[in-house]
Amino acid sequence: MDFSLLLAENTDAILKKWVAAVLKDRKIESAEDLPYTAIQNDLPDVLDAMVTVLSKSEGNDIQSIVTASWHHGILRAKQGFDPGEITHEYHLLRMVIFDTLQADLLKGTPSEIIRSMRLIDAVIDEAIAQCVNSYIEERLQEFKQLYSSLVLHNQQLNRLVVANQDHISQLAHDLKHPLSSIIGYSDLFLRQQRKKPELKDNYANIEHIERVLRNGRQLLRLINDVLEISRFDAGQIQLKPALINVRELIDNVCEMLQPLVDEKKLTLVVDYDSIPQKVVTDEYQLQQIMTNLVSNAIRYTDSGTISIQCELLDNNQWSIAVSDTGIGITPENQNQIFKPYFRASSGSRSYLPDSTGLGLAIVSRLVKLLQGKIDLVSEVEVGSTFTVTMPLELE
Repeated sequence: MDFSLLLAENTDAILKKWVAAVLKDRKIESAEDLPYTAIQNDLPDVLDAMVTVLSKSEGNDIQSIVTASWHHGILRAKQGFDPGEITHEYHLLRMVIFDTLQADLLKGTPSEIIRSMRLIDAVIDEAIAQCVNSYIEERLQEFKQLYSSLVLHNQQLNRLVVANQDHISQLAHDLKHPLSSIIGYSDLFLRQQRKKPELKDNYANIEHIERVLRNGRQLLRLINDVLEISRFDAGQIQLKPALINVRELIDNVCEMLQPLVDEKKLTLVVDYDSIPQKVVTDEYQLQQIMTNLVSNAIRYTDSGTISIQCELLDNNQWSIAVSDTGIGITPENQNQIFKPYFRASSGSRSYLPDSTGLGLAIVSRLVKLLQGKIDLVSEVEVGSTFTVTMPLELE
C-alpha cells in the first residue's frame, strides 16, 4: 500500500480540518484575527513535501520538507506567532493527519503501518525544527535591522544633543555680557548713591536698584551653573592635575564665603589636624566643589555651625566633609538631591527662592570627574553632612 497516495488524496480534507483545529485552539492566539488563507499559509507545500518523502524509502533526502517548512516559519514570524504556537500547530497537524488516514492505515500490514507512522512523525518533527529555525532566523534579521535603526537614531539624537548643548552654551555666553554690564553699573550706581547720605529722597530708587542687582546676580549664577553642567555633559572639562596645598585652598574658600557666614551670625569651623600633605588633583575643580558645598550649607542653615573636616584614609585616599546644623534633607529627597534642577524642601519650608537646583548636580559631576564619590548623611531639623572621598593622586 502506498500511503503517500492516501495523503495526497486527502490533502484538502486535512487542510480544512487543520485550519478549523487551529482556530479553535486557544493556545494559538496569533491566529484568531487571521483569515483562512493566512492561517493555511505554506501548509499545502508542506503536505506536498510529505507526500514526496512518504513515496520514497526512509534514507532518501527530505530537502523538500526542509524548504517548505522554512518558508512557513518565515511567514509565521511576520504574522507575529511565537515558537510555542508554531510547534503546537504542527502537533495539531500530526493529529489531523492520523485521524484522517486512520481507517486506511489500518488496512495495511503492521510493518507498512509502522513505517508510515514513523515517516510521518519524522517528517513533522523535521518540519517543526526547520520552521522554528527559520522563525528564529527571521526574528534575528528583524532584531539586526531594529538594532541598526536604533544605532542610527541614537547617533542622530547625540548630534542633536550636542548641537543643543552648543546652542545653550552660546546663548549663556551671549547673556552673560549684557548681564555683567547691568550688574556692574548697578553696583557702581549704588556705591555712588551711598556716598551721598543727604539724598534721602533717593532711598526708594536705591531699593529698586538693589532689587535689580540682586536678581541680576541670581540670573548670572544660574547662567554660570547651566554653562558648567553643559560643559561637563559635553565632555569639555579638561583636568589639570597638580600638587596642591589643601589647607590653602580651604582657607581661600572660607575667606571668600566669610561675609555670608557673618551675615547670618553662623560659626565656621575647620579641622586642620588631618589634612593630607600631598594631594595631586585639579585645584580649580576641587575649589569649586568646596565652594558649592560650603555655600549650600550656609544657605540652608539659619543658626549654628558650618564645619569642614579632612581625613586621611587607607588605599591612598582622603576625604573632606562639610557639615551643617541646617534644615536637613528628607529621606525621599536624598535620592534625588544630586539631580539637575531638583530643589529639596523640608516639612512646611519650601526651597529657597535663590536656589537654582544645580549646585549639588555640579558637585556630583565634578566629584566623579576627580575620580571620587560623594556621600550624604542628613536628618531633618538636625543638619546634613556631605563627604567627598577622592584619591590622593588623580590618575
